[in-house]
Amino acid sequence: MKVLTQLQQNSRVVEDFTLTTLEGLPGPFARLVYIASLRDLSTGRYEHAGLAVLYPDEAIQQTLEMCHEQIFERILESPLEQQQKDLIDCFKSMAGGYCEAVEHWRRMEAYRVLLPEAAPGYLKELFCSNMRALLEILRSGVSKARSDA
Repeated sequence: MKVLTQLQQNSRVVEDFTLTTLEGLPGPFARLVYIASLRDLSTGRYEHAGLAVLYPDEAIQQTLEMCHEQIFERILESPLEQQQKDLIDCFKSMAGGYCEAVEHWRRMEAYRVLLPEAAPGYLKELFCSNMRALLEILRSGVSKARSDA
């Protein structure tokens, strides 16, 4: 009975989080950036003040970890062309702007904080490889646009 109750509770957390938070974000990379930003890098625990008021910590941790992994895997399942488009949309929505985001992420490998902790190593390597390639493509596009201007 306890397992069923926990599953029902986790289901409510997923529904609440996806409908009220993730739906408003512009695409999978923006969602991945957001959910990774909820994770404390020193402990690996997720913090979400709104959910914490409504649900027990264990349900929040399980749900956000699961959502993080699912978003990450969906990105990897999409073709590189789609990943590029989604990454561009994400960068355009960032406060610093597209060009700064491309250069910073490329130089600092900032995308590494997006990796779900429990993801298999080979998926983490694939994601990082894809990101390096995509950022080089985007960087060359930025450089070309600047030289054409």
